[in-house]
Amino acid sequence: MEFKGKTVEEAVEKGLKELNLSKEDAVITVIEEKKSLFGTKAIVDIEAKAVTLEEPIVEETAQTPVLTEAQESLSDGERTVLFLEGLFKLLDITAVTELVSEGDKVEINITANNTTSVIGKHGAMLDAIQTLAGAVANTGREDYKRVVVDCENYRENREATLKKLAANLAQKAVRLGKKIKLEPMNPYERRIIHSALSETEGIKTESEGKEPNRYIVVVPDNLEDPDAPAIPARSERNDRRDNRGGRGGYGNRGGNRGGRGNFGNNRSGNKGGYKKNFNRDGKSTGSAGGTTMKQSSDFFGIFLGNSGNKDEE
Repeated sequence: MEFKGKTVEEAVEKGLKELNLSKEDAVITVIEEKKSLFGTKAIVDIEAKAVTLEEPIVEETAQTPVLTEAQESLSDGERTVLFLEGLFKLLDITAVTELVSEGDKVEINITANNTTSVIGKHGAMLDAIQTLAGAVANTGREDYKRVVVDCENYRENREATLKKLAANLAQKAVRLGKKIKLEPMNPYERRIIHSALSETEGIKTESEGKEPNRYIVVVPDNLEDPDAPAIPARSERNDRRDNRGGRGGYGNRGGNRGGRGNFGNNRSGNKGGYKKNFNRDGKSTGSAGGTTMKQSSDFFGIFLGNSGNKDEE
């Protein structure tokens, strides 16, 4: 690490103190030493000397963690719960860990003040915790036992969400005649999508890419162009916006917007489409520039320029 000081001695002393090293156990390199009207500046690099061990600390046969007598008396699930409680203390997460069941598989539920800190984005944190829990539960076992860690019913809710997403994308793929790709998912979530669409007629699912960016592609039987790349699932919102048509009609604004009728053929020049003012009887009183008010039985309320565009878009 690099350390700075007004002198080389000061920088060295600061570095040795921070690294808890003696001068004999350190390799010190002076990187920079400048003297100017404003004082002296020194930068040094300090690293610990390499230590050669005559004998290895851990024997090669000791590949797996060694359990204490107290831990050996616990079941696989109880030992895993104990591990998770210690993990949450290290992560400064306030949570309660409960062993729900222990048979063919170990099921553990976590209740936390802040569930986001336990679940993470799309369950990434929860999956990492489950992986560690599985390693602890299977320590010393010859046959692997599955471990499922959940947080306040997240996995069931996530499964329902994925099944609904799969059904919607299958319909969209058939409707458009195009392949649709989902965002990358872990193997567990990909299995949910594959299973949900396995018996759906008119489509099939494929997995593409490499971990951890492996994703599912929904392929319809009525595929228009087999060589065309798959469209992202998130483009559905843009498709609805493009196909909606719009309100049209305020003259030519860079495209045909179709819809509720024309209020003038060109927006260049005078503002607005209506050029006439009306008296109390609804009769024309002559031309007037700008956006004006029309009182007529064929209008509900008052037209004020482009008010309302944002509500429909």
